[in-house]
Amino acid sequence: MTKNITTLQILICCIFLCLNTMAQEHPSLILTKKGVQKIRAELGNVPLFDATLQQLKEEIDAEINLGIDTPVPKDYSGGYTHERHKRNMVVMQQAGVLYQILEDEKYAEYVKDMLMQYEAMYKTLPLHPKTRSYARGKLFWQCLNDSNWLVYVSQAYDCIYDYLDKAERKKLEKNLFRPFADHISVDSPQFYQRVHNHSTWGNAAVGMIGLVMNDQELIDRALYGIKGVNLDKTAKDDDGGFLNKDGKAGFLANIEEPFSPDGYYNEGPYYQRYAMYPFLIFAEGLHNVKPELKIFEYKDGVLLKSIDALLNLSDADGDFFPLNDGQKGMSFYNNALVTAVDISYYFGNQDPGLLSIAAKQNKVLLDDSGLAVALGVKNGKALPFEKKSINLSDGPNGKQGGVGILRSEGLELVFKYASQGSSHGHYDKLSYSFYENGDEVLQDYGLARFVNIEQKGGGNYLKENKTWAKQTIAHNTVVLNEQSHYQGKYDIGSKYHPSLYVFDSAKENIQIVSAKETNAYPGTEMHRTMAIIKQDGFEKPFMLDILKISSDSTNQYDLPFYFMGQVVSTNIDYEAPKTLEALGNGYGYQHLWLEGSGTTEDENTKFSWLENGRFYTLTSATNNNDEFKFVRIGANDPEFNLRREAGLILRRKDTQNTLFVSTVESHGSYSPVSELALNSNSNIKELKVIFDSAAYTAIEIKDVKDGTSIFILANTNASKDANHKLKINDKDYEWSGSYYFNKQ
Repeated sequence: MTKNITTLQILICCIFLCLNTMAQEHPSLILTKKGVQKIRAELGNVPLFDATLQQLKEEIDAEINLGIDTPVPKDYSGGYTHERHKRNMVVMQQAGVLYQILEDEKYAEYVKDMLMQYEAMYKTLPLHPKTRSYARGKLFWQCLNDSNWLVYVSQAYDCIYDYLDKAERKKLEKNLFRPFADHISVDSPQFYQRVHNHSTWGNAAVGMIGLVMNDQELIDRALYGIKGVNLDKTAKDDDGGFLNKDGKAGFLANIEEPFSPDGYYNEGPYYQRYAMYPFLIFAEGLHNVKPELKIFEYKDGVLLKSIDALLNLSDADGDFFPLNDGQKGMSFYNNALVTAVDISYYFGNQDPGLLSIAAKQNKVLLDDSGLAVALGVKNGKALPFEKKSINLSDGPNGKQGGVGILRSEGLELVFKYASQGSSHGHYDKLSYSFYENGDEVLQDYGLARFVNIEQKGGGNYLKENKTWAKQTIAHNTVVLNEQSHYQGKYDIGSKYHPSLYVFDSAKENIQIVSAKETNAYPGTEMHRTMAIIKQDGFEKPFMLDILKISSDSTNQYDLPFYFMGQVVSTNIDYEAPKTLEALGNGYGYQHLWLEGSGTTEDENTKFSWLENGRFYTLTSATNNNDEFKFVRIGANDPEFNLRREAGLILRRKDTQNTLFVSTVESHGSYSPVSELALNSNSNIKELKVIFDSAAYTAIEIKDVKDGTSIFILANTNASKDANHKLKINDKDYEWSGSYYFNKQ
């Protein structure tokens, strides 16, 4: 009997040993043993994958020839030590991949040697000497970049895990990886215990190295945060935003809170792009190592939904709309979007539209997902990724406003009625930007920062981001009494958001988005309705903008239009000052030069400009004594941190309730080669408010051939089933739904 029990015990131990050995299989994080075998079998037969591999091999071979440099950290972003450690993390990850695919030990040896240099340095490394960050790293000036490093290096470690002997692994884990993970989490809760893109990187870093080391404590810390940690309620991050205080932390909380059910990320597309890499690469690791978590199904599959949302938040050229803090020019050609597209295709529904984007990106991930995409492209499965009009809700439950995008014949109207957007949010409720064929017509300024350019504030946010870019006057939305929405205060703005009134993109001749904001200014309601209208007699669809304001006080209203291009003509009688002065003293007004000023006498004010060979005309229904201000960005900016771009501000003084109505047309063309201007004049003869009450607003648009169309909005009842009847100028109008539109 004793002998039998002993045999059983031995058998059980063997089983557990086998299970443990299986759990420790490497690589298993992003690359897998099975996947690597399939990749090796396809080498030479998949052009996009082969080209990506060859390019990477050439780059890493060149790096190996340069030798290894792990300098003592001392710089901000853009400085040599910062950029060298940043480059090292990527090179190690890529060299690890090459080792697995090509089975060439020189790549494993290179990663091993570099890791050992970091191990020797890190165990005695103090905090980074630059003290500006709210959470200092060791290799970098902030924990964020330390987390970037560990996300990449954990993949490299997984790839060479079996190349190292047990003593080498123990040395790295004891002296480098575990202390590194502890520093960015336990030692830096103000960084780690948050719902923010910074913390997402931290969570992914701790979790990914935990997966490679099979350290359940680190994995749990990554998924659920650190238990029992209280944060200083006055703590702020590097961007001036207050930290999360509601106890929500960890990777799952960072999926749950910032993403709406539609996949919109509350910080905006620029930071969604930045966060998508840790979101998706950690999710892929969890899928491979911990499939029981079903991470790609979490919150109704929102991670995969978010990729579709993000791609729809880009213009015709693939550049992301600069909502909130966003650098212009960031696009789906970024490596993070290569990751997003490949993972979305492989783990999603294999949308052939994604293959066309992958073909434009001209590179793939060197893993299972990248191979699947490359095979799809090779086999001719790619179809165009069609961007249509879309409304993306904001907030974890989709109840905190959103972003509406209307698209028609190359025109894109981006209407922002979203929540504050965490610390990266701007005070720009009911703002918009307007594009044609990927070119800005009416712009959103974006952020004030020269990312990774050391000479400009260490590559970090400039003070003008707060004094200009975040302020309301920097956007195409209304400003009351020269003060920003929510007083320009984060803690107030975070409490409120606009609400959607109507979104309808189903009709061929008109698409509409409308939203209300009641908290930007106490006692004032702003209701903005924007439409893209296709009509016979017009070369292109035109935009209609109706901004209705109801207030319990008398105010000054400023409505800016930040046009891109050269002024062509206007019927505004204006004067230009001999000496430039700033338009105001604060809330962004101090950064605007006043270049001209005039008052309106006509019921319609016209302003035309030329950009990229197209003419554009703004037509506004104006009142007597409305003022127009020609402005240019750049006042009180001695270091030239701001772009010197122009704007036009419609000012209405001493007014309580009011209505701003405008159209923007795209028309004609100009060729500098033929020097021929075609259709350079506006097609709108008259824009007129023919009825306005609390319940209804009616606009008449008459073209130069006297064709007339009528748009009527029901201001208080957006129900699709509501029946309306209204008499205007002895004519009856009847309709169902929130609005009426018809050409007479």
